[in-house]
Amino acid sequence: MPTNVVITGASAGIGRATARRYGRRGADVVLVARGESGLEAVADEVAALGGRPLVRPADMADPAQAEAVAAAAEREFGPIDIWINCAFASVFAPFDRITPDEYRRITDVTYLGFVNGTRAALARMLPRDRGTIVQVGSALGERSIPLQSAYCGAKHAINGFTSSLRTELLHRGSRVRVTVAQLPAVNTPQFDWVRNRLDHHPMPVPPIYQPEVAARGIMYAADHPRRKQYYVGASTVATIWANRLFPALLDRYLARTGYDAQQTTAVPPTGADNLFTPIDRDPGQDRGAHGAFDDSAHAHSWQEAALRHPATMAVGAAAAACAAVTGVRRLRRSVKGAC
Repeated sequence: MPTNVVITGASAGIGRATARRYGRRGADVVLVARGESGLEAVADEVAALGGRPLVRPADMADPAQAEAVAAAAEREFGPIDIWINCAFASVFAPFDRITPDEYRRITDVTYLGFVNGTRAALARMLPRDRGTIVQVGSALGERSIPLQSAYCGAKHAINGFTSSLRTELLHRGSRVRVTVAQLPAVNTPQFDWVRNRLDHHPMPVPPIYQPEVAARGIMYAADHPRRKQYYVGASTVATIWANRLFPALLDRYLARTGYDAQQTTAVPPTGADNLFTPIDRDPGQDRGAHGAFDDSAHAHSWQEAALRHPATMAVGAAAAACAAVTGVRRLRRSVKGAC
């Protein structure tokens, strides 16, 4: 019987790449986002790959819309097996240039959207005592960087919320699983349609991975949800461990390099952004899964491949530890040279 999967933020980027993978698996895929043009396009892709799509335009910041998505998913395809929370919004700007309304909107979508989706899924999974929820997290949920304070705060909140929920499920003895896929920098369309107050075009902090790398990690987490979280990409592992071991050093390094690392030399986009209104709402505005950084993005990650092949995990862990140590040494030399 096909798996019933709900994916929020499915119209572009990581959510779209994940939907394609479930299409190849022949799953029933409920596609959720605000942008109807992108949703219709990914629905065609899922169907062509062998899955059965259901398009449900919705704003996950609204708990009533999240509930309606879950009801439609079960009405069309039966019990929800997997719910993947992936929708988000952001603004690239220093904190004092982000308005209260913008901060609220980012928090409503990027944090409370996950809460709303989780609530709608659990309302159906708990009585059946089965199902899996995957929160699409980020290395920035543990190691914040400048110019993305609202997004980083929301990703931190997701980690705290999910950890609390996990202990409640354990207390109940529930067989419902919740896990987090912590992702690296990814080449998605968000850098072309995000609200931006920087001097130049925003970009992900290298190394940059293609959305398909993230999608493989998310699917693996959904298939193996007993672990509380999965790190996808060597840079995620290195960043998180460097922050745990040398947080003050990383603060100084990011203060010195974090602004330039998130901007190209290109002129910033001058069109509309998707913070309050989706760019891909109208016909002909589909943005696909990839962003503007195909030339520099990695299509594969040895760490993510090792994640999916447990026999090689020991080697991968050792290599990641070496990468973290090497990175810290470079940080020390860099920070010392700037003093």
